[in-house]
Formats: sequence, C-alpha cells, structure tokens
Amino acid sequence: MWYLDSGCSKHMNGDASKFVSITLKEEGHVTYGNNKGKILGKGTTGNENNFLIHNVLYVEGLKHSLLDISQLCDKGYQVTFRTNSCEIQLPNFKEVLPVGKRLNNVYLLDISNSTSISCLLTKHEESWFWHRRIAHIQMPHLNKLVSNELVLGLPKLKFEKEHVCEACQKGK
Repeated sequence: MWYLDSGCSKHMNGDASKFVSITLKEEGHVTYGNNKGKILGKGTTGNENNFLIHNVLYVEGLKHSLLDISQLCDKGYQVTFRTNSCEIQLPNFKEVLPVGKRLNNVYLLDISNSTSISCLLTKHEESWFWHRRIAHIQMPHLNKLVSNELVLGLPKLKFEKEHVCEACQKGK
C-alpha cells in the first residue's frame, strides 16, 4: 500500500523487496515525521505489467511507502481526489490507472492490483466483485442484467450465490 502524500519531496519506500530494479548507493538522508532515514538507493517499483513508479528512493527504516503527488503531476499524470477515493490517469488516455481509497484522512493506493482486475480473478471471485461493485445487488438480479445486456462491460457469467456476503449480512 502506498500513501499519497502532498508533503513529501520524492517517492519513497523502505522495503527493498518491493523494487523491480534498484541501484544501491548512499545519497544522504531524508526527514520524515520525527525520524531521519538514510537514502540507500534509487529504483523502480510497482506492478511489472502496467504501472511502474520510477525514481523511488529506498530509505532505511521507512515503514510506509510514500507516493509524491507533485512528482506524479510533474510527469504528466492527473490526480483527482474525491470524498472516498482518488484516481490517477494520464491526460491523453481515457483509461484510469490506479484508484486509491480514503481511509480516515489518508488516501491509500494499492498498485499491485492497478491493472484490469478481472484478468486476475477466478469466476467465483469475479461474481462477488460485481456483486460489490454494483451496490451489493442480489445474484439473481445480476443474472437479469447479463441476460438483458443492461450493463456495458458486465461479463457474461452465471452469477451464483455460494455464501453470504459479510457486508450484506451486517447491513441486514
């Protein structure tokens, strides 16, 4: 998970295993919170398939990954914040790249699933994905949407209820 941060000066990560490529080289220090961390290198991190973040500092002792909003904007990305989410996209492309979620007063971004989610899901998981995405609609209603072709992009699956959705159960 990455924290979208308007106050940091560079993208930063404290976990070397998250880098796709890294050049180790001590380059000074950065201050974050009440701590000071040694810069151990610089590299590229992200999802190898589609969304890569370049020029990420590898900082010793940093417990969270920080994504600098101004650095994204300088690279031509558009970052749009809403009440419960934020979107990152290139202005020339209609496709939205990653979508961040707001948790309390912080926007978090999971870049490991920033591409087309449906290709990473089983049919069972995809049924529940669409159930959640379309306001926790009942599975028989999802089947009606598919059979009558009422929603563009909805996959032609047989939606079956195999267990109770925890959120629906709490709602009732």
